[in-house]
Amino acid sequence: MSTVIMTEPIPLGSPALPGDLVIPAQALGLVVFAHGSGSGRLSPRNQWVARALQQAHLATLLFDLLTEEEARDRRLVFDIDLLAQRVVESIHWTEHHPELAHLRLGLFGASTGAAAALVAAANRPDRVAALVSRGGRPDLALASLSSVQAPTLLIVGGLDTEVLELNRQAMRLLTTQKRLEVIPGAGHLFEEPGALSSVAALAASWFQKHLATRRDA
Repeated sequence: MSTVIMTEPIPLGSPALPGDLVIPAQALGLVVFAHGSGSGRLSPRNQWVARALQQAHLATLLFDLLTEEEARDRRLVFDIDLLAQRVVESIHWTEHHPELAHLRLGLFGASTGAAAALVAAANRPDRVAALVSRGGRPDLALASLSSVQAPTLLIVGGLDTEVLELNRQAMRLLTTQKRLEVIPGAGHLFEEPGALSSVAALAASWFQKHLATRRDA
């Protein structure tokens, strides 16, 4: 089976948001991306990580969390409950997709999207089997951290000192299997040479470990 690439509308309640789905041959699992504020499914960093995960035999789904009109409202951009609801609805969509329903699912969240992913994971412990946060804001999901059951990997740049402290605090509140990885010399956007490659390698290893078993096995 060759790699399948599809751009599909993801029905999330009333809006149908564009999503880019890539299913590599013999996919080991599925990773749904939740982008950060001011970003979208076309985020070059998330797309770069997604390609690396695809090379590791993981299917990926990147979709816009907000409509174009909603994205112009800064209040909605930081409405974690709304963003988490959209992630949960995307999870529901995957359960009814013939190419995805059998795959174990992980979430990859960046910045505020990581907070939405954490809330979604707490709401769907039956479906979310692993979570990776890149430069995440877990402080925006404090009430949900103790309810997250999915093994969680927090990745933070060593130069992103404020966010690093927030993630250290989150580590004390998470009760599931957890790990904090600090990328030396990297800032919040991981734009430094080799920083994003390190993120991708860590994420791929985490997802391969926790998503390799088929749901129907």
